Amino acid sequence: MPRYTITAVALHWVIALLIVCAATLGLYMVGLELSPSKLRLYSWHKWLGVSIFLLAAVRLVWRLTHAPPPLPESTPRWQRRAAAVNHAAFYVLLIVIPLSGWLMSSALGVKTVYFGVLPLPDLLAKDKELGEQLRAVHVALNCTLGILVAVHVAAALKHHFLDRDDVLLRMLPFVKPGPNR
Repeated sequence: MPRYTITAVALHWVIALLIVCAATLGLYMVGLELSPSKLRLYSWHKWLGVSIFLLAAVRLVWRLTHAPPPLPESTPRWQRRAAAVNHAAFYVLLIVIPLSGWLMSSALGVKTVYFGVLPLPDLLAKDKELGEQLRAVHVALNCTLGILVAVHVAAALKHHFLDRDDVLLRMLPFVKPGPNR
């Protein structure tokens, strides 16, 4: 079975790792009392978000210029469609979620400074009410991403353990699909 390119695999796993870090950090930091440590964690969370945004843009360009390997012929049509919709939703969310965070920060009057050295322009004027609405949007989009990730992982495991095809293996780094699968 054909594999994804090394670039696609690397971008997939780096972005996945950054999402796990950003989500974990986001869930942890919101419950903290206001302090210099909490503000530092918010900065790190924003750095992760900007990095995800940039890498997702690169991945989207890569995907548009490099066709993914086809699913096995045995994959039902509805699963092919579901996979296509899920992947499209991933790309949208990986762009929109960081933008929603940036918009929220702008509306709340909190500057986004990438890695503490590159100040990003505010996208909105300060408006606390709008900022709180954008916070709700940011949370809802992240919950949606979490659901899609769960579906994606479940589908990959289904392919590996139930269908016993090489769909999962073609995205794993350092693993080659075996001839007996």
